[in-house]
Amino acid sequence: MYLIFRCDCGRVLYGKEGVATRKCVCGKTLKVKSRRIFRKVATREEASEAVQEMQNEIYGNTDFKLASDL
Repeated sequence: MYLIFRCDCGRVLYGKEGVATRKCVCGKTLKVKSRRIFRKVATREEASEAVQEMQNEIYGNTDFKLASDL
């Protein structure tokens, strides 16, 4: 089971259930137990998709593009 939560900087993250801490790319170390859990999903792939969907809802079009498409 994977938990979907947000950092104080606004980034959406996921972590495996039972893990005590998770480090965000902003550098902050988060205690997973103290975070508000937005979703629970079964697999890592579902967690990755859920994070992408939530980031897209919050920040708009966040899709990656190939350099050749620019």
